[in-house]
Amino acid sequence: MKIEVKECTPGDMKRITAIYNEGIEDREATLEQEEKTIEEVEAWIMDKGPRHKTLVAKNDEGLILGFATLNVFNPRPCYDGVADFSIYIKRSYRGQGIGRCLLRELEKTAKEQGFYKLVLSTPDHNENSKKLYQKAGFTLVGTYKNQGRIDGRWVDITIMEKML
Repeated sequence: MKIEVKECTPGDMKRITAIYNEGIEDREATLEQEEKTIEEVEAWIMDKGPRHKTLVAKNDEGLILGFATLNVFNPRPCYDGVADFSIYIKRSYRGQGIGRCLLRELEKTAKEQGFYKLVLSTPDHNENSKKLYQKAGFTLVGTYKNQGRIDGRWVDITIMEKML
């Protein structure tokens, strides 16, 4: 399968929202519990500013299979070189290298935008994500114990980073 990664457009919001809502349903990649509307996702993506890009991965037919976002780590100027990020893959396409492809392009984009470091937080039980990031050279910073609640239970959050 050929994958093309490019910057998202406003026309991609419906598909991005559907993929993000799958992530919410699956309880793997986020502690969000309520599905988001297209308007909410569009506000999240479009209101981050020009440096914090969102990329989409499309197949030969132009179907969006996943997306990745550079997010504000901290609004204080001293953290301008650090970006948080998120990657979400359509459920039926997970495990096929799309996340790896998006991450590779996201790192290039982050460098182009002047970031020197990427950080992430993921639920500790999300083994697939942690393996992806470890293979890509991210190192474990630590684990926040009982950092959030989902479905009435406490969840630990793993923190990882990579110097670009």
